[in-house]
Amino acid sequence: MAYIPDLGNIETFVRAVGYPGLFAAVFAETGIFFMFFLPGSSMLFTAGLLASHGIFNVWVLLPLITFAAILGDSTGYWFGTKVGPALFKREDSRFFRKSHVEKTRAFYEKHGVLAIVLARFVPIVRTFAPILAGVAGMRYRTFLTYNIAGGILWGAGITFSGYFLGQTFPQVDHYITPIILVIIITSFIPLLKEWYKHYAKKTEDTAV
Repeated sequence: MAYIPDLGNIETFVRAVGYPGLFAAVFAETGIFFMFFLPGSSMLFTAGLLASHGIFNVWVLLPLITFAAILGDSTGYWFGTKVGPALFKREDSRFFRKSHVEKTRAFYEKHGVLAIVLARFVPIVRTFAPILAGVAGMRYRTFLTYNIAGGILWGAGITFSGYFLGQTFPQVDHYITPIILVIIITSFIPLLKEWYKHYAKKTEDTAV
């Protein structure tokens, strides 16, 4: 089951942790596989919105979050390259199967390296995509190029969108809960589409 954050507490959390906490949270969600539940996009948007009210300096926030996102994905990639092969030595393991590697290769062959960028905007997927890229043996130079692009588009992009909206509509913070809810729902749409395709194919194969 996907983690749904307490929308009323995201603003309080972001205020409390400050710059170090935001850096750690973004790094953890993108670089540590068991931290996939963190509401990254919601935190970034909220941080940007708070920056528009002077709680944070947006010009400190943008590079800080972008660097955390890039560093997190790189950590996930190297984790995949070092730990991945050991996990797949056995036919079966508790959390992984060899078929996961082949599915990952097929995913990147289908979507290309652009998948590294697109994965940033999808909860859960953004945590596991760099790990699986490492497991699948994607060249690090290629991975890093798209990692940086994704880190900028997602990290700086989501944060700045919150800042811009707060600057343009000063009263928008009164509607932060529904806005964050929309972000969460929108983020999960790609996952739901993939689940539907998989379910439909499975149903079709069963019928045949």
